[in-house]
Amino acid sequence: MPLPSLSDLRDDYELLEAEERYRLLIDLGRELEPMPDALKTDATKVRGCSASVWVYPTRLEDGRLHFLADSNAAITKGIVALVLSTVQDRAPADIAATDITAELEPFDLSRQLSSNRTQGIPNMIALVQDTAKRLA
Repeated sequence: MPLPSLSDLRDDYELLEAEERYRLLIDLGRELEPMPDALKTDATKVRGCSASVWVYPTRLEDGRLHFLADSNAAITKGIVALVLSTVQDRAPADIAATDITAELEPFDLSRQLSSNRTQGIPNMIALVQDTAKRLA
């Protein structure tokens, strides 16, 4: 099942109190498709996250990128899902041209979450963008 669109998520998120925003992120993380344990390796691990986070790019038949991801922490998994909802199933050139940080700005994650939860976000974004640029 595809992740909800970023605009739908933003509309919901803006209406919620802090505690409910956590719940939305946790629920979003549960919507990520399962990532096989065999793909959770050192090579797919995102550096700089307080929790363990893995991101693995795959290509669809038409060349679009589809990312598998997981985390051992529920909130972090939701953040990963939020990042991926900006780029999932899009062409590598589209992803490379997307300002993911700006797309996530309305969620104000640095204010909503502790710094150790958000410190890995730039690394997640860099990994996604670098992959897209390499494959574009």
